[in-house]
Amino acid sequence: MTDKATDSEPKKRIAAIDLGTNSFHAVLVDIYPDGSFRTVNKLKEMVILAEKGLEDRLSREAMDRGLEALKRIKFLCDSHNVENILAYATSAIREAENGGDFIKEVGEQVGIRVRAISGKMEAEMIGLAIRHSIVLNEEMVLMADIGGGSVEFIIGNDKEFIYYNSLKLGVARMAAAFVETDPIEEKDIKNLQKHFEKELAEIKKLAKKHNVKTIIGSSGTMENIGEMIAGRKSLTAKMSLNELEVGADDFNELYSDFIKLNKKKRLKEKGLEEKRVDIINPGMVLVKFLVDKFKIENIKISEGALREGMILNYINNKKEQLNLDLVANFKDPRRRSIYELLRKCNWPEAHSKHVSNFSLQLFDEFKEELKLKESDRELLEYASLLHDIGYYISYRKHHKHALYLIRNSDLLGFKEDEINVMANVARYHRKSIPHKRHTRYKQLSKKNRKRVKKLSALLRVADGLDRSHYQNVQKLEINNKKENINLLITTQADPELEIWGTLRKGELLEKLTGKKLKVFKVLKKKKAKSE
Repeated sequence: MTDKATDSEPKKRIAAIDLGTNSFHAVLVDIYPDGSFRTVNKLKEMVILAEKGLEDRLSREAMDRGLEALKRIKFLCDSHNVENILAYATSAIREAENGGDFIKEVGEQVGIRVRAISGKMEAEMIGLAIRHSIVLNEEMVLMADIGGGSVEFIIGNDKEFIYYNSLKLGVARMAAAFVETDPIEEKDIKNLQKHFEKELAEIKKLAKKHNVKTIIGSSGTMENIGEMIAGRKSLTAKMSLNELEVGADDFNELYSDFIKLNKKKRLKEKGLEEKRVDIINPGMVLVKFLVDKFKIENIKISEGALREGMILNYINNKKEQLNLDLVANFKDPRRRSIYELLRKCNWPEAHSKHVSNFSLQLFDEFKEELKLKESDRELLEYASLLHDIGYYISYRKHHKHALYLIRNSDLLGFKEDEINVMANVARYHRKSIPHKRHTRYKQLSKKNRKRVKKLSALLRVADGLDRSHYQNVQKLEINNKKENINLLITTQADPELEIWGTLRKGELLEKLTGKKLKVFKVLKKKKAKSE
């Protein structure tokens, strides 16, 4: 294991650049000893390499736009002392007969070594990124990354990919080949659908065989679709689109309105990037085709895409060279990202785990009485583990610092509502109880405010039971009576501080249950001396 004092210090800073057909995306990350990584900065440059469709050659204007974008990205990397730059060229560059010239110019003029990767490798890395970012289980899902020149399709679950490939169905390519009018006419839609039917026959067959009901979409087109639906449905997606989930009906509703719009009206659509306005329609028709023909029921958005796949691939290949300890990594993105945040904040591990155990014991006792769901148990566990990470900033107001850190740490696998619930539960482990005058609490829906009250009531009592932070309470028994909640504690030393801490923080639980909280010390039996 890595020395604890250096667990929060990054081993290396790298950048990953995805040279796509529509845009160049760069992400700068710090890699930590446990093999996790944290984003330092991002830059996205819309370059539109295929302004007239994907032809045999990149135009001089497109190449110049690309060079200027990469110069800005290189300046950002240099100013952040990036040690390694990974730059992968995709569809537009790898297919152009002068793509090699462009790569050469980038090397000479910008100082970045670009690698043109195969479509199959691109699809595999996108699959790895989505699996890293989104909670998958044994159910097979269809992953789709809709780019300008190509679309990467992956069918898989949390254990394997049974199919991954890149097909030349990107929105810029399809717009140039099939869309002749604005707004798009029915004949163009039908021609697109015929083309998709032919190109996607193998994927359709596999999707049917494995009973695929969910699409997980990544990158710009899918993110824009997610944002537009979220805007129309008032879904929580202001901080992150990752794990945003909508039904097929929600998409169909957007599609039926959106597909009729001309450019002027599309520009007014909240969530659609201006530079995507001319090429979005083939993407809409493709998703509509997948939903209808594959009988899709749910659509999820992943913010993990090729860039993150490049980083994961780099970490896996360099783990021995960088002396990374990947043993403690979790396959589940939710638990993994929680523990990554805990390690980076030098968490008080023994205290936090002790409090978490008590929280879950209290949850199991009061689950029915407080009308809590099993999904609330997981959020309480994570909020309990995270409740003291605010010490990383300072002791003063550490409960508020915990709220900030949880909300702003790009936790993967969680919906935004879940992150906000965990953050608020952690925030209310000390000081005042939830109140509508508190901004972040007030912003929650009525349903989530109730969840926060109930879960924080349990966490407050659990935290009181380890007021000393020395795990003095070794055993907790809960005797939940009609009028009283009797907590019987077995301790290794005098428990006055824990009793005081528990009773002081028990007010909210008393209020929610209408019962009086009492704490009793259980005398520990001494072991008989051997003769």
